[in-house]
Amino acid sequence: MTQIEQARGGIVTPEMEAVARAEQLDPREVCREVGQGRMVIPANRVHLAKALEVIGIGTASRTKINANLGNSPLSSDTQCELRKLECAVRYGADTVMDLSTGKDINTTRQQIIDAASVPVGTVPIYQMAEQLDDIVDMRPVDFLDIVEQQAQQGVDYMTIHCALLREHVPLTNHRLTGIVSRGGSLVAQWMTVHGEENPFFTHFEQLCDIMREYDVTWSLGDGLRPGCLADASDAAQFAELRVMGELTRRAWDRGCQVMVEGPGHIPMDQIEMNIRRQQEWCHGAPFYVLGPVVTDVAPGYDHITSAIGGAMAAWYGASMLCYVTPKEHLGLPDLDDVRQGVIAHKLAAHAADIARGRVGARERDDAMSRARYAFDWEGQFRLALDGDTARRMREETLSETDGVRYCSMCGPKFCSMKNTQNIRRMSQPDDAKRVGPTDATSDGGTG
Repeated sequence: MTQIEQARGGIVTPEMEAVARAEQLDPREVCREVGQGRMVIPANRVHLAKALEVIGIGTASRTKINANLGNSPLSSDTQCELRKLECAVRYGADTVMDLSTGKDINTTRQQIIDAASVPVGTVPIYQMAEQLDDIVDMRPVDFLDIVEQQAQQGVDYMTIHCALLREHVPLTNHRLTGIVSRGGSLVAQWMTVHGEENPFFTHFEQLCDIMREYDVTWSLGDGLRPGCLADASDAAQFAELRVMGELTRRAWDRGCQVMVEGPGHIPMDQIEMNIRRQQEWCHGAPFYVLGPVVTDVAPGYDHITSAIGGAMAAWYGASMLCYVTPKEHLGLPDLDDVRQGVIAHKLAAHAADIARGRVGARERDDAMSRARYAFDWEGQFRLALDGDTARRMREETLSETDGVRYCSMCGPKFCSMKNTQNIRRMSQPDDAKRVGPTDATSDGGTG
């Protein structure tokens, strides 16, 4: 049985127990959340037998982030993508998606799965398009074969654009940027040429049967997500979302776990409405959002505008954020782009967890504050999301005054924490002063 089927039967699986330990939750609560579809545990049985460390994705758990990997027809190779995988996991990615569209897709995917301790997702239509000269030549049976092949390799969750219907395509005619989802555009092209309904929608039950066999989690793809602020929250986007709600129920009925993908480019004032509508229409299934990107004028800095939207989305109830890198809209991300994208969205997720009062979310922040007040530089570097960068920045701007090290922002005279410690010592009784701690500035200073 799948995780959701066992949870419905009241069975607390070892995977649910592992999630409970990681999230500081009662295992029975995790079981209830999975059973009701509000949490997923993406854990393909094949990957579970390897190095996979299970996670829970849902509103009861901390916000997760995903990092997209994968080569393109123009750039990168398998070894490069494996280095990106290592980088992404090191800096806190909870899942990765292999979105390869170039050569040796099967080899790249298998090596990523074998090396990954985190769940791995894919978009199977990319492989279908790579194998064909033209996507309009796709037969539904060929797509089913690819989904099963990827499930056999150990893919933990798959994004398939099942909810984009033929009647939705004309709703995009007014858009500034049209259909920006690669998978969505391929499905729309197939339907337009053949004059038939989306084959992933008409073969949904067969896809569910493959997913259930390996306990692959559905990621219902948003093929009509908005690609600019002008297209946000339009009729096309919400028409597809309603179908996603229907498919969520159908997948649950066939014993499959489900999460739902969301936008996209959304102005800040529309984020809460989008999250609330998804939660209502999709029956509380975990919401997995791309950003959302909150402005269209930030090429080279889209990881920042995306993290702003991601923090708000997670605060309102999104369960996982798909990272955006500085290269978004510009090119295939390199190793440093991956690092920056992961850290930006890890910060967004963490900030939202603090705001939502999730258990243990602020412990690291309080530990960092204590380390700062104690001038414990090594402790600060250890607690930082990117300790290497923090250490480099301090050392680059370090000043020396009489052999005592301070940061270059304030130096010894204006260090507020040093001054606060002096005030507190001066305010103590004389006996306490004599037995109190020594001047902490011997370890360095802080701005």
